[in-house]
Amino acid sequence: MMSDVIIRLETEQDYRAVEEMTRESFWNVYKPGADEHYYAHTMRNHPDYIPELDYVLEKDGRIIGNIKYTKAWLEDSEGNRKEIVSFGPLCVLPEFQRQKYGKLLIQHSLEEARKMGYEVNIMFGNPGNYVSRGFVSCKKKNVSCFQKGNYPTALLVCELVPGVLDGKEWMYIPSAAADCCEDVDAVAAFDATFPPKEKKWMPSQEEFYIYCNSSVVR
Repeated sequence: MMSDVIIRLETEQDYRAVEEMTRESFWNVYKPGADEHYYAHTMRNHPDYIPELDYVLEKDGRIIGNIKYTKAWLEDSEGNRKEIVSFGPLCVLPEFQRQKYGKLLIQHSLEEARKMGYEVNIMFGNPGNYVSRGFVSCKKKNVSCFQKGNYPTALLVCELVPGVLDGKEWMYIPSAAADCCEDVDAVAAFDATFPPKEKKWMPSQEEFYIYCNSSVVR
C-alpha cells in the first residue's frame, strides 16, 4: 500500500461523498453526462451487492477512489453454475487518475475476494486499462456472453485461481443490478440532486461504443 493513502470498507457516512466522486469520475466519459453515481446509489440495496468488497481509497482524509462488486455467474454446457464476482463502478477522481490508485484498489479487492473463496472476476471495460492487471480476453477462457460463441471485446476475465476455467465452455450471466440505469427518469431525478454539470460529447464515448459493440472472432 502507498504510504500516503488508506484503503478501507465504505461506511454509510461515505455514501454521498462516494456518489459525488463517482459522478465526477465518469462525467462525459462513456456518454454525455453519467449514470454510474445512480448505479452506485441503488446497488447497495440489491441482493447481488457484496458490501465486504466495497472499498474506498482515502488520501489526506479525502475519498478519491472506490470499487464496488456484485455477484455474477458462469454456466457450463451442462447447466452447472459457478458464482463469481464482477467489479464496477471502479473510479478515481480525475486529478488522481493515472497514478496507480485504481490499480491499488483492484489488487487489494481481488485479493480479498480470493480470500472469500471466489475464483474468478469478470467485468466489462476498456482492455487497455486492464490487461496489465491480469485480465485477458473472454475468448481465451471460452467465456461467451449473450449467446454461445459471442466473445465481446470489452468482456475481460481475471482468474483468481489460475486455470480454474480450463477445459470447459462457459456462459457469463451478469447481475441485474445495473438494470436500474435503464430508468432514465430515475437517473435524471437523482442527478438533479447534484450541482449542474454540462453534458457533452467526448471521443472516449465513441471508443467505448466500439469496444462494447465488437467481438473477438479468432
